[in-house]
Amino acid sequence: MLRSPLFVVVTLVVLWFSATFLVYPNLRLLGTVFFPESGFSLRAFQRLASSERAMASLRNSFLLAAVLSVSVNIVGIFIVLATRYFDVKGAKLLWTGYATTLVYGGIVQVAGYKIIYGEHGFVTNALAGVFPGMDRAWFTGMAAVVFVMTLAGTGHHLLFLGNALARVDFHTVEAAKMMGASAWTVLWRVVLPTLKPMIFAITILTFLGGLGALAAPQVLGGTSFQTITPLILTFANAPSSRDLAATLAMVLGVSTIVLLAVLNRLEKGGTYFAVSKVSAVMQKQRIENKVANAVVHSVAYALLAMYVVPPLLIVLFSFTNASAITSGTLGWDSFTLRNYAVVFTDYAAFWPFLVSIGYGAVASVVVVAGLIFVARMVQKFRNRITVVLEYVLHLPWILPSTLIALGLIVAFDHPEWLVGDVVLTGTVAILAIAYIIGKIPFTLRMLKAAFAGVPDQLEDAAAILGARPLSIFRRVLLPIVAPTAAAIAALNFNNLLDEYDTAVFLAHPLYQPLGVVIKNATGEDTLTDATALTFVYTVLLMVITGTTMWLVYGRGAGKRKKKQARTRDSAAAAAPAPAPAPAPEKQLQKV
Repeated sequence: MLRSPLFVVVTLVVLWFSATFLVYPNLRLLGTVFFPESGFSLRAFQRLASSERAMASLRNSFLLAAVLSVSVNIVGIFIVLATRYFDVKGAKLLWTGYATTLVYGGIVQVAGYKIIYGEHGFVTNALAGVFPGMDRAWFTGMAAVVFVMTLAGTGHHLLFLGNALARVDFHTVEAAKMMGASAWTVLWRVVLPTLKPMIFAITILTFLGGLGALAAPQVLGGTSFQTITPLILTFANAPSSRDLAATLAMVLGVSTIVLLAVLNRLEKGGTYFAVSKVSAVMQKQRIENKVANAVVHSVAYALLAMYVVPPLLIVLFSFTNASAITSGTLGWDSFTLRNYAVVFTDYAAFWPFLVSIGYGAVASVVVVAGLIFVARMVQKFRNRITVVLEYVLHLPWILPSTLIALGLIVAFDHPEWLVGDVVLTGTVAILAIAYIIGKIPFTLRMLKAAFAGVPDQLEDAAAILGARPLSIFRRVLLPIVAPTAAAIAALNFNNLLDEYDTAVFLAHPLYQPLGVVIKNATGEDTLTDATALTFVYTVLLMVITGTTMWLVYGRGAGKRKKKQARTRDSAAAAAPAPAPAPAPEKQLQKV
């Protein structure tokens, strides 16, 4: 296989793509900062340091990241405990409500909050009718940004921390209770330490997300709370200040890399795990204290309202006209299907949706099709070339999307021989390239894991029967990983439909995707029919996202649960009555 023409062609194409779109743009960005027309200079840093606006944005970004690291973990851990650990009434309903952030997020979620709670939003108009002297701009600034991003950031806890909690050995909890530990001690000293690796990983993602946040600070921050990324966008739009944008983007990228290195080193300092000879499935714990039980239930359902009210209002308002939303009064005469009719019959209204579907489909298919052979090559053959290539392909996970977008703008705003002496900046293609770049690390990791899960015996058996390496890949390996590849493509498509952070830098003026259109609707001084169409876009995105999540996770999870239940029933029927297990001397170890 190493000597096959296909291997050589794929290697050359991947090396060209990596050098052209992953390495070269970042080198050009560094050149813009350190090597302007007059030669080596640190003038950009001097200008940045003398700009109070830029320094305030830097401080705000790090402050936002630190606050979110605390607030997201507090809320996220609580909702996981309320739905997966404690015996809370209506846990399934609570989980469904908390999971609404999984089907709408990013600019769509931020725009929804702005349209509902903003100066001219439905809730603000209703409150102003009761309190005429209230500040209509109450939902702006750092508090609004932290509130929205805290709720939006708990999806990782539901998906990953919830699964980690389900794997905690229940024998450890029982042993701690037998030794006289209270419910709080068991939670604090036994359960949570076991979850620390996952909590730490989520904290890293949350911190980096807050550091490079764009949509929430730009839409809700107002003039009093600006962060790095919106300022980079402002500077990038002016050629005279593009060096400042590049400098800020570089500072953001270096900060991300340093923080990843530091946090990963701290994580290796102590890992906690539970030890038991025979594992047991985690069972929900009753809260014996009536006061504590009432408090947990009250907080859980109060959070449910915070999660559910915005999407419910978005669905409701998608069937109303702008005047009803503006007045804050809803009647039967306010409801109409005109908004949906306009979206599906008016070409101009449907165009942004069509553009997003086109970009998402092209990028998701290309990145999966382009990496499926690369993932197998990287997983099967470990040498210097594949190791270096794998690290290069993971660059988009390390560098912020802002840095990648700005690097593409700087590198290809003139004819470049690497791409056939054409100008890519300002074209339709450059956004598709950026989308593909952004999805490379996730796709590569998932495909590599899929290939690693294929038994070697299958490939060996095919080789013994005389099949050639390419035939083995096409007829044996590819059908096995095809379902995983399809799921990855669906998730990539799902995430790109409302993508905004990259599109706002690179979108063609005539091919504006949904993320940019929805953001522009939030900038209106008053609610218009365009705002009502935004609600329709949001509902359609929620339907598509929810369907994709169910296809990828829901059906497989249901089958796995039924299979596990049948296995447990069979094992329970066949196994003899267990003897009382001795209390372990040490249930928790620290490495």
